[in-house]
Amino acid sequence: MKIESLFNPKSVAIIGASRDPNKIGNVILRNFIQSYKGKIFPVNPNAESILGLKCYKSVLDIKEKVELCVIVVPAPIVPQVLEECGKKKVKAVIVISGGFAEVGRKDLEENIKEIAKKYDIALLGPNCLGVFDPRSGVDTLFLPEYKLKRPRAGNISFLTQSGAIGSVTLDLFSDENIGVDKFISYGNATVLDEVELLKYLLRKKTTKVIL
Repeated sequence: MKIESLFNPKSVAIIGASRDPNKIGNVILRNFIQSYKGKIFPVNPNAESILGLKCYKSVLDIKEKVELCVIVVPAPIVPQVLEECGKKKVKAVIVISGGFAEVGRKDLEENIKEIAKKYDIALLGPNCLGVFDPRSGVDTLFLPEYKLKRPRAGNISFLTQSGAIGSVTLDLFSDENIGVDKFISYGNATVLDEVELLKYLLRKKTTKVIL
């Protein structure tokens, strides 16, 4: 199932990775370097390396397979990047970027929906915090740990549209030492909505409670 690639990918590309420590693309790349054991590919056409990793101009320039892409580029560029993900046969994509239907750009959102369906991509977002899975190390939360604490691994999965509510909940779980199996912020739910994600969580043996 392609949804599984959102949580347990063998490789991930961060499209929009940045050398600037204040940028979302840098925070997310650091998250993966610190906690994820699979292969990591930063993508930025203006950098040769970021945080010690070779950087690629496009996901199409990566010779190895890429299972998950995390997109953090400006909204108008997302359709082109998503098209490249499709050509690369990427299974799942998390679009962190905002600037779609939530600000009136329904045309842009419809465009990425069509591209995702054309290539059968499991797309989460756009306009979301994405995924936190403490077991696999997938962490697309764009707030560093000193601003947003990460809870330990556990058996509760939390599903939310709102990134703000999700952030508060993660902080609370961490403070109370409550373990998390999977945290999902799905944002605009352009392709994967709460129904599809709930069906997925119901099949997971590591999830005992869904909130």
